[in-house]
Amino acid sequence: MAVKVRRIIKQEVDIPGLGERIKQAREADSRSVTEIAKACNISRNYWYQLEAEAVLGGVAEDTLRKIEEVLGVDFGVKFND
Repeated sequence: MAVKVRRIIKQEVDIPGLGERIKQAREADSRSVTEIAKACNISRNYWYQLEAEAVLGGVAEDTLRKIEEVLGVDFGVKFND
């Protein structure tokens, strides 16, 4: 049996104003912050940190994609793949 070796490549992009865009999308939705955060599998506190752009280390892409899905928006975040 062989041992697998994995390389994890980390890419980050800065998206100015993303927190405000998340907030605007949330405010345009009829659901409460608690309902939206729960649908995104994140806490209400974390949601508010995202809106305030106070998330240390950034937001995971899969979390952002889930937010886009739940709110029915596309924030246009792209990586140079």
